[in-house]
Amino acid sequence: MNFESIRQAIVADPENAAAREHGYEPLYQAGAGARVVVVGQAPGRKAQESGLAWNDASGKKLMDWLGVSEPQFRDPDLFALLPMDFFYPGKGANGDLPPRKGFAARWHTPLLELMPDIRLTVLVGSYAQAYYLGDQAGRTLTDTVRAFRDHLPDTLPLVHPSPLNFRWQARNPWFLTDVVPVLRDHVAAALR
Repeated sequence: MNFESIRQAIVADPENAAAREHGYEPLYQAGAGARVVVVGQAPGRKAQESGLAWNDASGKKLMDWLGVSEPQFRDPDLFALLPMDFFYPGKGANGDLPPRKGFAARWHTPLLELMPDIRLTVLVGSYAQAYYLGDQAGRTLTDTVRAFRDHLPDTLPLVHPSPLNFRWQARNPWFLTDVVPVLRDHVAAALR
C-alpha cells in the first residue's frame, strides 16, 4: 500500500459513510520523510470543516509548545498528524464525542509503516496515551504527563492544548516550566 491507496481505502470504508455524506475528507497528514508524529484525539468541527488539521486555537497553542512555525508544522516531510479518528465525531453532552474505537488500530499502522524516519511521537490527550502507552500510562492524564521523562526519548505525552484546559494548566504550572522546554528540545533534535 502507499499513501494514496490508504487514503482511498479510508474514504471508501463503509464505517466512514456518514462523514462522506457531510462531504468530509479524512483529516490527517502523513509523508514519507516525517520525523515527528503528533497523535491527537479527533478533529474538531472547525478543523474538519476547514479541511486542515489543528486549524484552531488548539493548533496555534500546540505549535507554540512544539516551538515550530506553521509552515514547519504543515510540512508532511517534517510532521505527521494522526488523530485517533480522522473525522469529527460530533457533539456530545459534554463537548465533542470521543474518537471511534478501533479506528486508530485499523489505520495508524499502515500509515506509520510508510514513515520509517519518525524519531518522536507526541501523544496529545488521554485517548492517544491510553492507546499508545497501554499499561505504561498513568492512572490519570496528569500522572501520565507528569511522568513524561519515563517515555523519552521516543515518546512524549501532553495535555490537550485546548483553551478549555486553562484550569488544568493553572493547577499544573510545572507543565509549562518542565515539560514544554523538553518537548521543544526533542522536537528540534528530531527535525535536525
